[in-house]
Amino acid sequence: MNRFRELLLMISLLTFSVQELIAQRFTLTGILRNGATEELISGAEITLRDFAFSAISNESGKFTIDSVFANTYVLNIKLNGFQSYQAQIQVKEDLNLGVITLFPMGYQDATGAALQKTIRATNIAELFNKRPNFIGGNAIYGIPPEPKKLQGNFYLDTKWNKASILLYRNEELIEGYFVRYNINSNTFELRSENSEEATTVPGLRVRNIVWIDSEHGVPRYFINGMDFKEEGSPIAGFFEVLVDGKMPLVRRTIASIKESNYNQALMVGEPDDRVVKRYVYYYVEGKNIIEIPSNKKKLFPIFGENQAEMEAFADTNKLNLKEASSLFSLFTQYNSKFEGFDPLLPKLIDNQP
Repeated sequence: MNRFRELLLMISLLTFSVQELIAQRFTLTGILRNGATEELISGAEITLRDFAFSAISNESGKFTIDSVFANTYVLNIKLNGFQSYQAQIQVKEDLNLGVITLFPMGYQDATGAALQKTIRATNIAELFNKRPNFIGGNAIYGIPPEPKKLQGNFYLDTKWNKASILLYRNEELIEGYFVRYNINSNTFELRSENSEEATTVPGLRVRNIVWIDSEHGVPRYFINGMDFKEEGSPIAGFFEVLVDGKMPLVRRTIASIKESNYNQALMVGEPDDRVVKRYVYYYVEGKNIIEIPSNKKKLFPIFGENQAEMEAFADTNKLNLKEASSLFSLFTQYNSKFEGFDPLLPKLIDNQP
């Protein structure tokens, strides 16, 4: 009899636990804002891809989706006249996404800064600082070892960094994924935090990308060279924006293979080929990307009527213009002279490539 009672008790507890699990549903909320006017956006359609959950933002820009099961979803936001928005989210409790900024199609920054027109992933700060419930974190992942005959790798950064990506097509913004960039193939690898599988996106589809450096914890900005020209010709690959403003400073990571110099007879030298990476620094004038002159006499004239002032600044601060940190200081000083300047980086991130 006691065993029968115990069995009934176990069945009742199990039934209650299953019912409790089934009943776990949560509320998803957020506010939509127009990045061009700061006005709140009404009438936008908010959906969770492949699931029957949706909402429309009201006059206050707010939206609410009720009865959402605990799961990982892809959030989509669409409204005619605005760039589409996509982010991966994880629902395991009531979730407030905070303020999400949408931009009108073809939006350009009013300051007229050369590169701010292309760097529009402005949700990046909120994504990492104010919206911790988005998929991701500060996890660092390694990479598989390269083949023995080729030492090194072609990644701009071997770590997976959480990113915000702006595509050319429909100016769609994608957030919530970890990313790394293969210089050799000009492709981005994307993966979610809880998955071992990665998908690839050709670099030619990506307009710009902002990722949080997992080592330093600050945003890094990359633009597609296809939007610019070098000596009159379009450029393949991506440039990192170090200083933005009237005359931006950018750099490109070049990867090449140094072939083996092993002498079998003497048994000396390097037995394997090796990937070698180096930085090349450029400044931007309009749509032209121009390599920084190595000669001081050719460098300072690019600052026009401010040439003498910039020479004095370099002398006073004892800048060695062969060092990247000195170039960063010089271009930061020059661009800070113009209204609307806003530093992208507090200091130069000079990871060895």
